[in-house]
Amino acid sequence: MVGSAIVRRLAEQGQTNIVTRTHAELDLTNQAEVQAFFETEKLDQVYLAAAKVGGIHANNTYPAEFIYQNLMVEANVVHSAWRQGVQKLLFLGSSCIYPKLAAQPMAEDALLTGLLEPTNEPYAIAKIAGIKLCESYNRQYGVDYRSVMPTNLYGPGDNYHPENSHVIPALIRRFHEAKLSHAPVVTIWGSGKPRREFLYVDDMAAASVHVMELPKAVYDQQTSPMHSHLNVGCGDDITIAELALAVSKATGFQGSIDFDASKPDGSPRKLMDSHRLKALGWQAKVNLDQGLAAAYEDFLRL
Repeated sequence: MVGSAIVRRLAEQGQTNIVTRTHAELDLTNQAEVQAFFETEKLDQVYLAAAKVGGIHANNTYPAEFIYQNLMVEANVVHSAWRQGVQKLLFLGSSCIYPKLAAQPMAEDALLTGLLEPTNEPYAIAKIAGIKLCESYNRQYGVDYRSVMPTNLYGPGDNYHPENSHVIPALIRRFHEAKLSHAPVVTIWGSGKPRREFLYVDDMAAASVHVMELPKAVYDQQTSPMHSHLNVGCGDDITIAELALAVSKATGFQGSIDFDASKPDGSPRKLMDSHRLKALGWQAKVNLDQGLAAAYEDFLRL
């Protein structure tokens, strides 16, 4: 989803020499394949958006896969990029890197100040390692590898799997299917009380390209060698109950919504402090209602 949005953004800017690979074409967990790819392509910039991702159910069910695959992807790509002389790289992380009970909104300095949310700790550990990987190569080899930490993303190209997807695509599928079957009620995991921030994927792509294109001296004004990452968010959050209502309206579901409080909620709140990125000249443009409408259109095209 994010990689495709970044490609769209670069193409809109007139970039023509864009190199991509699907998972079927290149297994990023395979060190030999990744090395061969970089040796062949001779790249000058890398956007590392590839990752194994999922919602609470997927993270709880496949913790070993989440930590192993993400560690391997970032280690292989960053190391091979450096070996082949790539000077600029952008690593995409996640808001789950911050402690479960971090002060809200979560600032970049909150990293490694407390315990992580248990349901996605393996994924978070991998993403933290990715940040530190980039910082370490910067410090030792003098390259310019940057990191951005997006809030919860959604939009065209999302994974709409009924069990392993994130909350917005999962809700889109559930409300759509309930509408078709004329179900009177849709039951949502958790209490509905946790608050979450959501960012449309094309806004994230715009932020990624913006950060990559910043002069190093400008980027360094808002970061430091040991805290080199930037948050990317819209600045507003809503409860899961409010989100469910918004998705139900976007899909045209007419029934009622219940909540199963016996299921896990995850972190109570995850709002990003994105003032550093805004100070560098970027802010989100697509509001939630607009984004949900576009996401539902994308789902209907599947």
